[in-house]
Amino acid sequence: MPIIINLDVMLARRKMSLTELSERVGITMSNLSILKTGKAKAVRLETLESICDVLNCQPGDLLEYRKSET
Repeated sequence: MPIIINLDVMLARRKMSLTELSERVGITMSNLSILKTGKAKAVRLETLESICDVLNCQPGDLLEYRKSET
């Protein structure tokens, strides 16, 4: 998938656990885990906004596009 989600990178930079992010954002651990592992097919803008607010980052810090090698 050409869209890479760098949630784990931002969590490490902020020294925050997935559990803490889950509690602060109000999103279940399972949904955040799906997002973190890159298995999510979509992300609601409201969810992205909440994550960016808690992690004090921009959407571009979390999302990355890599061209497919085909």
